[in-house]
Amino acid sequence: MTIKMISFNKLVVAFVAGLGSLHAQGTPAKIKPLVNDLYTADPSAHVFNGKIYIYPSHDIEADVPQDDEGGHFQMRDYHVYSMDKIGGKVIDHGVALDVKDVPWADKQMWAPDAAYKNGTYFFYFPAKDKEGVFRIGVATSKSPAGPFKAEEKPIPGSYSIDPAVFKDTDGKSYMYLGGIWGGQLQRWHTGNYDKTLMTDLGKGHENEPALSAKVAVMSNDMLSFAEPLRDVQILDENGKPLLAGDNNRRFFEGAWLHKYNGKYYFSYSTGDTHLLCYAEGTSPYGPFTYKGVIMNPVEGWTTHHSIVDVKGKWYLFYHDSELSGKTHLRNVKVRELVRDSNGNIKTINP
Repeated sequence: MTIKMISFNKLVVAFVAGLGSLHAQGTPAKIKPLVNDLYTADPSAHVFNGKIYIYPSHDIEADVPQDDEGGHFQMRDYHVYSMDKIGGKVIDHGVALDVKDVPWADKQMWAPDAAYKNGTYFFYFPAKDKEGVFRIGVATSKSPAGPFKAEEKPIPGSYSIDPAVFKDTDGKSYMYLGGIWGGQLQRWHTGNYDKTLMTDLGKGHENEPALSAKVAVMSNDMLSFAEPLRDVQILDENGKPLLAGDNNRRFFEGAWLHKYNGKYYFSYSTGDTHLLCYAEGTSPYGPFTYKGVIMNPVEGWTTHHSIVDVKGKWYLFYHDSELSGKTHLRNVKVRELVRDSNGNIKTINP
């Protein structure tokens, strides 16, 4: 008889998913993709002028072999979508920005975000520069739908992927960024870029604090950082930093911040364990205390999301690979986010 071995990590994921299902919402009607004619992923949603705008990445088939650095994710442009309401008709506003129109960028236009200030809409995006290093770029428009015109150079001091901009009630805007493995965050852990670090910091580091997402306040013109990037610390229930070996809770990529009832909710993907988690804090800088799982694994490899308030109800925008069945050809979805009386987010079974 042949006995099939199952990795410890997979057993833990299955166990966590099982626990999550005990507290999860009831199974709703099947959630349909918002876009069917293109492959879209990594949706950042915002409400501008009373309308919902979605800023996703645009997956394409590039016939690049899959690897841990995400080489098969070869996105080259962005479309912007809008809806008048949740469940309403989705409008494609066409190409908002193409890699050929970004002077410093070479390829891999990954997960973007958008923001608004003083009559201008800002579009933030990661891309590899001519040396193969991920940087964060910014483009501007007078319309939330674009098209956007890119700045000549990336944001000074920026690196890695997944920019997300949060505007606080005091008017300050904060950018969160970072992703390990293909996102190259591990290559910057000494403060300088080290291309020899391919996926993580290696065996023997499991009991060290996990790599952190980064955060900085944006300048008044929203085109640069007003300060050096700093770590976003995520703590466990005992106030200790999450460890690198804690794959079911530590940060991997896809940071997002939203504010609810005076508290700051930092949400993110655990990457290789496919969970969408969140932590809670009293400052946009953190530290944030781990609280739980927002959503159990979707079909596909990654979980990248945004959380937005639409007319008093909160919604989760995310992606899976229902349309293609392939991890690099994804589709965007949306569903309501539900909390308990204490503000804790109820786990979703996708």
